[in-house]
Amino acid sequence: MPQPTTIKDCMRRKPLTINQEANLVEAIELIFEYKLTGLTVTDTSGQVVGILSELDCIKAVLNAIYNDGDPEYSRVCDVMCKEVVSCHPDENIVQVADSMLQSRQRRRPVIEDGRLVGQVSSSNILWALMEHSRRKVLARPR
Repeated sequence: MPQPTTIKDCMRRKPLTINQEANLVEAIELIFEYKLTGLTVTDTSGQVVGILSELDCIKAVLNAIYNDGDPEYSRVCDVMCKEVVSCHPDENIVQVADSMLQSRQRRRPVIEDGRLVGQVSSSNILWALMEHSRRKVLARPR
């Protein structure tokens, strides 16, 4: 069976990122405004240093509320996941999808030659897999 596509065929180029020193509320506003499930976090030189998910944000806000704090004082670097699992543009989407399922991650930064070139989300992969499936069905002899 021919494999679907590679990550470069379905990734989002020029993904929205946030600096690790940014205020958490700023990150949450970006997530809401652009209807995202999370953001890739970078340092001042643009290197990927973490991932911030909606769940990370919920946890941080709840923690602030329960401890009589204010989420306005939280920084992205204090609540982001620092363990970054990335992929390469030439990787096969089936393998990346399987890896994302195993790790229960919804997004991956796409890194080539040490720099961020895109981001792929579970919805990007789902769309690409469905398109592959449709092409396969349409190509069947009747």
